[in-house]
Amino acid sequence: MVKIPRRLKPSRAILIVVDVQELFRPLIHQMELVVANCSRLMRFSDRLDIPQIVTEHYPAKLGGTIESLASLAPNFDPVEKISFSCAGDAGFLSRLKSTRRDQVILCGIETHVCIYQTARDLLDEGYQVVIAADAVSSRQVTNRNLGLAYMRDLGAQVMTTEMVMFEILRVARTDEFKSVSEILKENP
Repeated sequence: MVKIPRRLKPSRAILIVVDVQELFRPLIHQMELVVANCSRLMRFSDRLDIPQIVTEHYPAKLGGTIESLASLAPNFDPVEKISFSCAGDAGFLSRLKSTRRDQVILCGIETHVCIYQTARDLLDEGYQVVIAADAVSSRQVTNRNLGLAYMRDLGAQVMTTEMVMFEILRVARTDEFKSVSEILKENP
């Protein structure tokens, strides 16, 4: 019998924004949609006090996080990594474990490399992993789609940005809902 994942809760969730770096902008399929939905998730998380970790893959060569996202991160302090999996970096793991959160929401690039390897490793560590499918991509659509399918097969939940946000909220007409209503209305 397949274990049914727990519903996302603000007190258990953490947002991981993986390697959304300027150098990749012209290379990634639908990069502007990825950036727009990462932005929505970051602003949503900030308003609901859901912690965030931003990673940068080899920034000395690949540059930093896209400025429009870096400016959204509270106390922007990206984890620099050279492993494809975020979980392959001791600094990342230390920061993740310090949050005591067990529901990881992943967004960023590339779906079939860093997102996939991070999801696989975190699933192996017992985390519940959610992929915001419209907030991830790769250079080629085929790699993106196969990465999403394989992560689903491994037990990750594949949702849209809106599915993630509405599942966390659960109920309308609350103070939390009102604080993020304009983000929910955005149509990237």
